[in-house]
Amino acid sequence: MYESSCPFCRIIAGEARAEILLETKRSISFLDINPINFGHALVVSKDHFADFDELPEDVLLEITGSLKTVARAILDSVHPAGFNIFNNNGRAAGQSVFHFHFHVAPRYEGDGLKIRPNLKVYESPEQMAEYANMIRAKIETNDKSGERK
Repeated sequence: MYESSCPFCRIIAGEARAEILLETKRSISFLDINPINFGHALVVSKDHFADFDELPEDVLLEITGSLKTVARAILDSVHPAGFNIFNNNGRAAGQSVFHFHFHVAPRYEGDGLKIRPNLKVYESPEQMAEYANMIRAKIETNDKSGERK
């Protein structure tokens, strides 16, 4: 699957330049052109899936193997103090390229990146149970119907 307006599809098709790090049957990894720190890489599905929800489980499994390989190589080559692996889904979550991908961002002490969420607190154990029940009900429904496997 290819979308001509997608910058990642153009890289995969060889129509746009990228520093390729790893390529497998179903995934490709390349350096991010706007890195958090140098060595920041993306691990991308070769087929065009807009986000995590569209991604088939078998493709996800192969991508996570590539993700581990790339993360290990970043650790061994640029020697960060740590790293973040993340995936944004939807505009509200910060997704700007709607082609499924993981980020592997090397991190250093004092690198300036601050992740400071505005954490919420459940008002009561009952409210927390209500959310858990809603989610469990969907897990059970999806398991029975075979959806999102």
